[in-house]
Amino acid sequence: MWRSMVDTFAETPHDSDRDQDAGVFEPERSLIAVDGEDIVATAGIFSRELTVPGAIVPMAGVTFVTVAPTHRRRGLLRQMMTRQLTELQEQGGEAVAALWASEASIYQRFGYGNAAPRAILSGATRDTTFRPEVDLGTGRVRRLGEDKVRPHARAVYDALRPAAVGWLDRTETWWARRHYDPEHWRDGATEQRYLVHEERDGQVTGWASYRIKGEFGQTGPNGMLQILDLGATTPPAYAALWRFLLDHDLVRRFRRRMSAPDEPLQHLLLDPRALETELSDALWVRLVDVGRSLAARRYSTELDMVLDIDDSVCPWNAGRWRLTAGPDGAECSRTRDPADLQLTSTELGAAYLGGPSLAALARAGRLRELTPGALRQAATSFGWHTAPWCPEVF
Repeated sequence: MWRSMVDTFAETPHDSDRDQDAGVFEPERSLIAVDGEDIVATAGIFSRELTVPGAIVPMAGVTFVTVAPTHRRRGLLRQMMTRQLTELQEQGGEAVAALWASEASIYQRFGYGNAAPRAILSGATRDTTFRPEVDLGTGRVRRLGEDKVRPHARAVYDALRPAAVGWLDRTETWWARRHYDPEHWRDGATEQRYLVHEERDGQVTGWASYRIKGEFGQTGPNGMLQILDLGATTPPAYAALWRFLLDHDLVRRFRRRMSAPDEPLQHLLLDPRALETELSDALWVRLVDVGRSLAARRYSTELDMVLDIDDSVCPWNAGRWRLTAGPDGAECSRTRDPADLQLTSTELGAAYLGGPSLAALARAGRLRELTPGALRQAATSFGWHTAPWCPEVF
């Protein structure tokens, strides 16, 4: 299965990559299609946890999805996607599934919505002067080896995760995968380097990992700093880690490919235009069981509304559902009452984490308001005070 997947993604096989994948692979949750002795399609699930507004829920992390070039357009992908979702429902599995899409146009037809976009941040380090009132605290930033940094990073990550919508749980196995650092992944950059922010009393309040790709031109050093991971439990620790990174010698530009759309860095800079920001799709979410998934999260305001849902892939979700919800909890059950909003499972998945607004989806013609005022109420209630984002690909 692994060799077939690597071949389809046009990657060069490495034994160390296979060993890393084997550490998180769940064979009992994986599917293959065979033609004679050849594996021609694959799909798998990782058992993870996902932070949603106000709660943490089990998540089926869909992964390893491939169809061999020789067997395209034969319905294999649809069969695998449908079987995954059907088995989750029939076996009482996770009510929420999510994935990273290799091609953004594929998974909407299976009910996955673009729920947690990522920001790609970059800029020239010389332009990143902080506003004079930025508090860098009294702690210190220091480098540690991977073995020493991991328990600190895990403690900070676990402290942040309950409120960080879109974040996933990280067991020791997943931390090892996060810090896996083969030379063939570096593209000429250094190995991963690790930082912690430590207060005067020794408490660690932040961590980061990064690489540097050195380069020299006719005008001198022109290195690129690549930020891989960063988190902090206090604003001074966050600011101090970024200041340390951006002040590296021999570096002229920086880039972070996986950032929150509302990354606080932009508010530290004296010149906000110094931060170049691109948005891209990232985590796609699918509600496997509408009733359970909508009842699992919390909502910004009180809401009592009937949703009419179209779901051809998971027909058990289709029809009208009454959602009674608020900041303290929610209930969602079947109803025969008239609907207030009409939408598909794709739009519901997109709005589930409180990111893309139902109002924006409506302006694109992707849902229909049946009761005047219902859209405003639902968009406000489904929204959340932080933008969702997922800091890791799986």
